[in-house]
Amino acid sequence: MAEPSSASSIHRAIAWLGGGLFVVSLAVAAWTFAVTFATPGPASTSIAAAIGVNVLLFSAFALHHSVMARTRARAWIARQVPPTLERSTYVWIASLLFLIVCVGWQRTPGQLYEARGPWRWLLAAAQVAGVGLTVAGARVLDGLDLAGIRQVSRAARPPVIRLVWPFTWVRHPIYLGWILMVGAASPMTADRAVWVAVSTLYLVIAMPWEERTLSAAAGPAYQAYCRQVRWRLVPGLY
Repeated sequence: MAEPSSASSIHRAIAWLGGGLFVVSLAVAAWTFAVTFATPGPASTSIAAAIGVNVLLFSAFALHHSVMARTRARAWIARQVPPTLERSTYVWIASLLFLIVCVGWQRTPGQLYEARGPWRWLLAAAQVAGVGLTVAGARVLDGLDLAGIRQVSRAARPPVIRLVWPFTWVRHPIYLGWILMVGAASPMTADRAVWVAVSTLYLVIAMPWEERTLSAAAGPAYQAYCRQVRWRLVPGLY
């Protein structure tokens, strides 16, 4: 007897398109931060109004990113769409919101600093380290799983705690990688500074919520992991 397919071809198409949109949103965000934000916005812009709009845009993305990742919200999504598309639905919405953040961003005039000499190379090294942490962390978690593609080819599995680097160093290495990538940028224009401040604040606030969800899903295994790897984000500090 032939085994039933774990997902229809339509589900696979939706998941792969969502994964593609996920990659596009990351690419647009990288271009926006690295290229567009490398020069200050027009001097005629109202700084307060621009910052206010940008904070609201990023907050909308962050709120979805946190709330819809919680257990109850995910259960609600699973009741609205086929279970195999639960993660893909989340990825689709998050990617669209991230693109809206980039496209709707209001340019902010001003520049805080531009590193020169040895400081420039030090910051560049920090950014390279951030990229390395992010890639290493994503490989451990499985990029196809994060993009919602893996779920259409197999049944959902409970979280598995893998004690491998960089998760043996801090519990959220991808978040640390993000902060290094954006926080070590130079020149640090006002646009970049707002992006760094809002995204870092969001990550710091979201981590305890995320860990409560992981603890509820993985149980004692995650609690033991937290005792073994003490620091959430910065060794010796937080």
